Order: sequence, then C-alpha cells, then structure tokens
Amino acid sequence: MRPEEVIPILEKGVKAGCTEALFTFGEYADEVPEYREWLKELGYSSTLEYLLFLCEKAIDIGILPHTNAGIMARPELEALKPLNASMGLMLEGMAALNAHKDCPGKVPERRLDTIREAGRLKIPYTTGLLVGIGEKREDRIESLQAISGLHREYGHIQEVIIQNFAPKPGTPMENFPEPTIEVMLDTLSLARQILPPDVAVQAAPNLIDPCILITGGVTDLGGISPLTIDWINPEAGWPDIKDLQEKLGNIRLRERLPIYPQYVSKGWYSDKIGKLIKQLSDREGYRKSPGKGIRRKKNEP
Repeated sequence: MRPEEVIPILEKGVKAGCTEALFTFGEYADEVPEYREWLKELGYSSTLEYLLFLCEKAIDIGILPHTNAGIMARPELEALKPLNASMGLMLEGMAALNAHKDCPGKVPERRLDTIREAGRLKIPYTTGLLVGIGEKREDRIESLQAISGLHREYGHIQEVIIQNFAPKPGTPMENFPEPTIEVMLDTLSLARQILPPDVAVQAAPNLIDPCILITGGVTDLGGISPLTIDWINPEAGWPDIKDLQEKLGNIRLRERLPIYPQYVSKGWYSDKIGKLIKQLSDREGYRKSPGKGIRRKKNEP
C-alpha cells in the first residue's frame, strides 16, 4: 500500500474511534527485486524506513501503531520501539512442521530470539500459537511453556493469541482440516494453566463463538475494526460491537489500547507516544470513553 492509500485509512480510523493501527506484512519482502524497486520509487531504501515513516504519520494523525513484521534484529526493534505502543510476532509453535517448510522466518528458535530481544528492550508484546497445522498437544504445551518462560524473565508478554488455523483456497494447505472446537478449548485451558495470570489469553470472535471462547478461558477478544476487513482471515467478517455485547449478556466488554493497562501504569512507552497515550487512556490505563456515537475498536471482557 502506498502512503496515499494508508493515510486516509488512518484518518478515517481516528474519526471512527479506533486507537490502533496494525502494521503487518509478509516476511523478507526486501529480498524481492520488484518490491525493492517499488520502495525506491516511493523514496525509501528499506521496509523499515518506510514503516518508520508510516508509524510517525499514524502518531501525528492520532492513532497508536502496533507493528507485527516478522523476525527482527535488535537494531530494528530499537528503531521501532519509540514509535509503537506495542509490537508482536506469533511464535505459532515449537514443532518442526511441513506447514513451515521452506519458510526460514518460521524457525521457532529465530522467532523466540525476536521475542526475547523485545523483552530485553521492554517492549509490550503480543505472541501466540497457530493451532491445527500438524502439531501435537505436547507441542502446544512446549510452546506455551516457552512463552511463559520468556515472560517470567522479562515481564513483557501482554497477550497470547490462540489462533485456529483456517484453510485458504489456492494454498498448499487448502484441504487441511481445521482444528475442532474440542482442540481449541483444550488449548485455551492449557494456556490459562501454563501462562502467568497477568498474561491475557486472546482469541478472535470472528472465527469462533465468543461465548464459547470466554467460557474456555479467553480474557481478550482482540481488535475489531469498523473500517477494514480481517486481512489474516478475509472470509470472516468482524462482529458488530453492539451485537457482540448483546450476545455476551452480563459479560461486560471493556475497551483497552494496544498497550495493556499494566504497561501504561509502568510507563513502558516513549515520549513520542506518551502524550497520545495519556489522551486516550483513563486513570486505570484502559481506553477513555470515546464519546457518544463513536464506535470502539479494542475490547476486553
């Protein structure tokens, strides 16, 4: 996406009451000659340089960046940290699987290294598991234990997403079966048992009934956009906030920022985004009421 495509979305997002701009893309794009030429035409020498520009634009417009950009070295994390409320990288799993064949960016040890460096830099961080891609139950346990260990050492994992695999037409795994509800509920239960209590367990309400998710141990329903589709699962539409609250009944949705309240309280953010965080957050570190008629983007039971 070119700047003239991105900036209007950011501006509309602020008007709609959104607080987070998620920047995410495929791995190793800079290695593709056509992409490098495209970047050069835009006036940038690398994806990082372009991404830094977009993050600064988002902050100027009034929305907090969250970058999920694959494996990163410490210098890249250091460059992005001041301009991001939080960052993320899905671990997906510790097992060596056919699903990750020929994907050097999916090597678990390399992903753990990125998550570890984020901890050393005190970056509020999101990670998670992709369930149903050929791993076994013991692999999920090992993955959750690895995440838990990093959090106990650095205290930076704010949420762990338990993501169910959804096959896509035209991909090598298009005929691969989705994980059952029983498998998902078991994984959610394992997550709640293994992860420290201050780490939220998140799952997407556009993929599984949110009532089932919350019963299974989910404490966060992630981001819901009033403007854009779910680019990871474009076939699954976002639920309407009002309809979602009605479906949940007495379970009250509470909106947060892309940086969790405990990290707002700790001051795990830079001066470059501090003013915006203070404008958007209440005394507890949650989202300040956006006002009548404005739709919400982030929700937390």
